[in-house]
Amino acid sequence: MSIFKEIHQNKNSSARAGILTTDHGEVETPAFMPVGTQATVKTLDSADIKNIGSGIILGNTYHLHLQPGEDIVAAAGGLHKFMNWPGPILTDSGGFQVFSLGLQKEKKLNSANQGSLVKITEDGVAFRSHRDGSLHTFTPEIAIDIEHKLGADIIMAFDECTPDDASYEYTKEAMERTHRWAKRSLEAHQTNTSYHGYRQFLFGIIQGAGHENLRKESAKYIASLDFDGIAIGGESVGYNMEATVKIIDWVVPFLPKDKPRYTMGLGLNPTDLLIAVEHGIDMFDCVAPTRLARHGMLFTFNKENKHRLNIKNAAFATDQKPIDAWCDCSTCKNYSRSYLHHLFAADEILALRLASIHNLRFMLKLMQETRCAIKEDKFLELKNNWI
Repeated sequence: MSIFKEIHQNKNSSARAGILTTDHGEVETPAFMPVGTQATVKTLDSADIKNIGSGIILGNTYHLHLQPGEDIVAAAGGLHKFMNWPGPILTDSGGFQVFSLGLQKEKKLNSANQGSLVKITEDGVAFRSHRDGSLHTFTPEIAIDIEHKLGADIIMAFDECTPDDASYEYTKEAMERTHRWAKRSLEAHQTNTSYHGYRQFLFGIIQGAGHENLRKESAKYIASLDFDGIAIGGESVGYNMEATVKIIDWVVPFLPKDKPRYTMGLGLNPTDLLIAVEHGIDMFDCVAPTRLARHGMLFTFNKENKHRLNIKNAAFATDQKPIDAWCDCSTCKNYSRSYLHHLFAADEILALRLASIHNLRFMLKLMQETRCAIKEDKFLELKNNWI
């Protein structure tokens, strides 16, 4: 069973509309996926997630392994039942968190040791929990077993995410190790593709940092394996859009049209989604919308202000307009900028919830309009209205 079907290719760009089919429902693409790191999209419950129109959400394997543990989630029947979310879920493999934590204290890299918290071997990675310092080991097989128990519809192969400033030699070595781990992840997954009685789909991850030849080599290899979808990983993806576009353009020509393409961690700005869509990407996720919301940074349809405003600014204390006239979220329908400003000034918890609802709905509505524009061959017109 294929997870993806392309519905329409937009004229004059690589933007495409499609459908992801899982046992927990269909997801129209291009799709932005809200991040629920610890089986919760911060400040929101499952009714909120449904009301903002999310078709799919994410969980984080690293964090869920540490708390509450995959066995507890499995005993509850998997993430869907554990967090009362009936729709599709994607979990990453934990690789990004494992390696990024190892770099918090040390940037010096070699084939055996990436920072003081992480030790890399051919078999996998040993690391210490950021919570309590306890020792843990992830191998491709262990990561897949954890993801099987968590029960997401889409799971990711275990990979080694190298930082942008790593040497060429180290990046090549890490990429080749990622390829070997990809094959092992696939073999481990194929022993049980329906742990909870429904199908789980496995995506492979392209690495290679900012090196064109390595990215192309990685794209060819990952595309040659029997993955259900293909992701583009790396430290710069989503946080350096100039580099991200280069990487996408290097790898997309080698990716099959019948598999979904996923840029991991992309969505810092609403317009980033449009740029990635134009270059042929189908799926995105990012913690930024909710993280920014918790700091009072709210998305708007204002190009001059780079599509955001700081609701904490004194100028909004008496502003009775909604956050944004274009947005149709429940916050914009029912509350003013003045009220949001007051909530943040008073340190009220409600501020975080209303702001998060707005930022996520803003992204999801943009993707709704993007899908319609693609099908009507008006995507570039829509993009030009935003950028």
